Amino acid sequence: MVTGPRRTVVRSASGAGQLGDRVLFGLCAAAGLLVAFVLVEIIYQLISNSSTSISRFGLGFLVHQSWNVHLTEFGAAALIYGTLVSSLMALAIAGPLGISIAIYLSMLASPRVRSVVGPLVEMLAAVPSIIYGFWGLIVLVPFIHNIEPGLHSVLGWIPLFGPPQTTGLSLFTGALVLTFMILPIIASLSRDLFLTVPGELKEGAAALGSTQWEVIRGVVLPSTISGVTAAMVLALGRALGEAIALSFIVGDVTKINVNLFAPGATLAERIANQFLGVSTNLQLASLWYLGLVLLVIGLLTSLTARLIARRFDVERSMAKAVMA
Repeated sequence: MVTGPRRTVVRSASGAGQLGDRVLFGLCAAAGLLVAFVLVEIIYQLISNSSTSISRFGLGFLVHQSWNVHLTEFGAAALIYGTLVSSLMALAIAGPLGISIAIYLSMLASPRVRSVVGPLVEMLAAVPSIIYGFWGLIVLVPFIHNIEPGLHSVLGWIPLFGPPQTTGLSLFTGALVLTFMILPIIASLSRDLFLTVPGELKEGAAALGSTQWEVIRGVVLPSTISGVTAAMVLALGRALGEAIALSFIVGDVTKINVNLFAPGATLAERIANQFLGVSTNLQLASLWYLGLVLLVIGLLTSLTARLIARRFDVERSMAKAVMA
């Protein structure tokens, strides 16, 4: 007599669990499809709105440097150059610095210091872009302008330093601002990754006589290399798409110049500066074309990072198999 009700309760609970699983699956699938739909819609809008410029310039748009509204000459080469140079320079500075901060906060700092410094680093990510632009214009631009003569007197023979400039507006100044903008992303994500490394691995390496540096180099970094790579790519994507802050400090000059202290321009900065003041349909289509180019660069960067991370994961798996 008691067995029947118990079976009913179990069956109803099992049915409720299956319904919950189906609802959860549906919500997750809908979220994934929504992201895919938004991405496809963005690509469609970029292509359709830039079709006039694509039919007019074709792929030559990517290698043509001139951007002259009055002569209806538009090209993205100088803007692509400025975007890649400023973003990669910022990543080259912020990457080692952010990883160093993460190592310090996760393994070397005392709990009291960690509780103070950690939130301060994360707060840098909450500063609006326009504030970084104001800060760069008021602080960094005069600073670069003042130190340029000394740098050029010593390193002027290197093309990267070139002849002295007069304003302090340059791709180098923009790269410094981008460095501070992406630094909290790399530092915070890397710190969280380093904290996930099992303590047994670090303690075992230390018990075998490894120094603190050897534990970091041989255990912590190899265990989290794919995640750190993803963090750096996320930071790079943030730098590639920055517009407002750079519009204050790069100079908005459409020219490929090896001198890092010369004014320049980037894709996102040019779109932000001219989109609301377009004078011709061809100029508007060319700005949409710039957006399409920027999206392609971001997607290629993301795919490259995934391939690098996958390679590291494969190498790590093969190393574990060999050790086993």
